Amino acid sequence: MEPEESSGQRKWLFYTLLVLFLLSVIATSTYLILHGADLAITGDEVAVIYVQGVMLTGSVPQGLGIATSEEITASLREADESESVRAIVLRINSPGGSPAAAEEIISEMKKIDKPIVVSMGDVAASAAYYISAPADRILANPDTITGSIGVIWTFQNRTAFYEEEGIKHYIAKSGEFKDMGADWRGLTDDEKLYADETILEVYNRFITTVAESRNLSIGEVKEIADGRVYTGSKAKELGLVDELGNLYDAIETAAELGGIKGRPTITYLNKPSLSKLLFGKEDVNAYISYYTENDYGIIS
Repeated sequence: MEPEESSGQRKWLFYTLLVLFLLSVIATSTYLILHGADLAITGDEVAVIYVQGVMLTGSVPQGLGIATSEEITASLREADESESVRAIVLRINSPGGSPAAAEEIISEMKKIDKPIVVSMGDVAASAAYYISAPADRILANPDTITGSIGVIWTFQNRTAFYEEEGIKHYIAKSGEFKDMGADWRGLTDDEKLYADETILEVYNRFITTVAESRNLSIGEVKEIADGRVYTGSKAKELGLVDELGNLYDAIETAAELGGIKGRPTITYLNKPSLSKLLFGKEDVNAYISYYTENDYGIIS
């Protein structure tokens, strides 16, 4: 007959192991929820990178309406350095953003030898089309809103408001253009000319990238680059898009270009996660406010 003390020790050990097992399950589940991880087996992978929201430089957690060039370029570099990733899909749902952010992303794309396929969602316009053009293949839905090839720089003149409120300004400045765009006055003729020249410079880089990437002449691009948007179907007719299809069509295309046989493993590199939303370090509201209210931002 087994001693009572020995039986109690075994029960205690059993319950201890059971508690440890349950804690490990809870910890693993919590990690997966917070970090958005998947359990895909590594192998011949297609990496999906999201470009979701207004494109800007800086660092803001994914999933808050801002797509930052820092996060996207980091994801591109991660995909490029991974030996198991054979191709990349950029899943774009963005109305555009700053040319600087677009240029940072394009610069990183050009360093990558692996195939890059763009999958357009609801909208991939302006600067979002800018980063789409250099891809090896572009897929859009028939009703995707894309195009909007152009650049805009807005200025406010609140002189009448300040006069009505009795607000006066004294401006001490080091140069003629230092307070260009300030809302307490309108632009001078020289400032208007300078603004037009600056916009034209950015615009020419935009249309040159589109022409070179899409095998079109500068003249052909200029004919359709007046700022108007196009549906995915119309964009395909114009040569701005290669095929019509959804995200998984784009993944299949990327797998084919990457030489993957059979169904690829899909790796989502920057899918929004709970931890990023909860523990992001930036003041997102201030960040968005600055770029939407500041009159100095050039947007494409």
